[in-house]
Amino acid sequence: MSSAYIVPFVEAVKDQTKRLRALSSGGKKVMGYFCTYTPIEIIHASGLLPVRVMGGIGEVKAAYSLTPDFICPYMRLSLERALKGEYDFLSGVVQGYTCDVACGLLNIWKGNFGEKVFHSIPLPYNDNTDSREFFRSAIMELVRKLEVLGGRFSEEALDRSLRLYEEIRGLIISFYEMRYNNRLPLSANELLYIVLSGFVTAPEEYLKMLKGLNKDLRDAKAQMSEDVPVLISGSLIEEPKIFDILEGSGLRVVADDLCTGLRHFHPLAGEGEDPIERLIDRYLHRFPCPARIRANDRASLIMELVRRSSARGVIFAFQKFCTPHLADHPIVSEGLKKEGIPNILIEMEETGVMEGQLRTRLGAFCEMLGE
Repeated sequence: MSSAYIVPFVEAVKDQTKRLRALSSGGKKVMGYFCTYTPIEIIHASGLLPVRVMGGIGEVKAAYSLTPDFICPYMRLSLERALKGEYDFLSGVVQGYTCDVACGLLNIWKGNFGEKVFHSIPLPYNDNTDSREFFRSAIMELVRKLEVLGGRFSEEALDRSLRLYEEIRGLIISFYEMRYNNRLPLSANELLYIVLSGFVTAPEEYLKMLKGLNKDLRDAKAQMSEDVPVLISGSLIEEPKIFDILEGSGLRVVADDLCTGLRHFHPLAGEGEDPIERLIDRYLHRFPCPARIRANDRASLIMELVRRSSARGVIFAFQKFCTPHLADHPIVSEGLKKEGIPNILIEMEETGVMEGQLRTRLGAFCEMLGE
């Protein structure tokens, strides 16, 4: 498939700072978030633009004295970018409570950029009546915080936001379905750009982009790949080059378990009698990250994805020092091995990955899976 189809998505990622700064200068309030468990529909329904704070790759200098060495590159690099002024367009940051590091870093952001709104929204671990009432009160507390910035929330606006994001998720999931069946004429690199662009683009504009892409994908003819199918699991991957290295080693990504992937989009929507209840239901039934489920249960969910996509192996790609993923890995890895699914672990650092070493390891893994 011609790479021209994804040019708008690549450009949206690469020019995000300039574009979002212009929106903010024009009067649009932009609210950042770290984790995909943040209820972005509430932010959007309040009239603000939710934008995911990204870290990228690079060297930590300005943030060095403010953070310990043993936290993930994503959190250190996102703070580094903020201290350099690259997030000066943000009116604040909202964090859905999942990772202790992200919630701790929120306080460091507040200490350095205190004239904005910084808020952590708690998420219940259990699904019962009391939990849902607690979550509803937490949502309304967020609404009140956003009102400080001029936010104007209503359930009617939330209903529109829910439907908008559901349509977006539906299109992305349809791309995943095509990939499961080896019919998606996109590389893993290209699909990552499509996902990343949605984090930094107004959802109304993003939906238009996806509809155009969907038509192009339906008209395009996919070439059936003979490369070895694998699933990639981890927290977030921001550097598309990792997928280039992976797919250049004879492997083909057919499924993922990433928060820059399936976990952000599944399920499409929740159920309930009113918009808030539908939002609560969806977030309580999200495809879970390690911070929200026991390791044995996660192993079963990943195994279901393996079967659905016919992946022959699993590649765990973790941010260095990512405690939730690294703590779960021995149990999840062993659970997959018991089912006859080989797996390999690679770690990503602030400066990316060691390309030569990674190519060697992935090449050997590919040979093993192909035997």
